[in-house]
Amino acid sequence: MQNGIDHVARVAPLAGGAAIVPVLVYYNGERLAPDRVKLRHAGKFDAIVANDEAGRAFAALFEGTPLRIVFSDDFLTLAWRKLLINAVANPITALTLQRQAVLRRPDIRDLCRALLDEAIAVARADGARLAGDEAARTMTTLFDFSGELGTSMYFDRLAGRPLEADALTGAIVEAGKRHGIATPLNRALLALLRAINDGTAA
Repeated sequence: MQNGIDHVARVAPLAGGAAIVPVLVYYNGERLAPDRVKLRHAGKFDAIVANDEAGRAFAALFEGTPLRIVFSDDFLTLAWRKLLINAVANPITALTLQRQAVLRRPDIRDLCRALLDEAIAVARADGARLAGDEAARTMTTLFDFSGELGTSMYFDRLAGRPLEADALTGAIVEAGKRHGIATPLNRALLALLRAINDGTAA
C-alpha cells in the first residue's frame, strides 16, 4: 500500500521472494498518535487492487472493515492516475505547509496544470491509457476533496519525517528520462523536496 508507481520493483528486493500485491490507496489517514490514526473516506472507494487472484485475496482480508476495496483490469493506468493526484497535492502542500485548500489559489491552480501536463506526457509514454482531458479530470478530483485534508507528504514534513519525494515526483522525473520527455517543473519540485529531506537528515 504505497504511493507512486513500480510498486513491485521497489518492494521486491525487501520481500525475500514473497509475492508482492500492489495496492493504490485513496483514503486519507492522519496519524494522531503512535497508536491512533484518523481515517477519512476521500471518495467512493478507499483502495484499488488488480483484478487477479492476489488482488482478490488481499481484498478478502478487509471484509467486514470500513475500507472499501475495488478491482481493476488496468492497474497501470490507475497507478499513473493516482500519481497525477499525488504529483501536485503532495509537493505543494509540503512545500507551502498548507492543507489542500492551497490548491484552490488561481496561481497554484495554474502551476498544478503545468505540472500535470508534464506528468501526463510521461504517463502516456509509459503505457497509461489516459483521457484526452486527464488534467482537467485530475483537478476536478482534487477539488472534490475537502480543503481541510492534508497529504502524506504534508504530515511527514510537520512531523520532521523524510518526504516520499523520489516515489512521487522522482518517479515522474525518472520515467521522463527513460522516455526522453523533459519535466523541468517536476525536476524543480524534486530538487526542493530533496533539499528538505537533506535538512531533515542533518
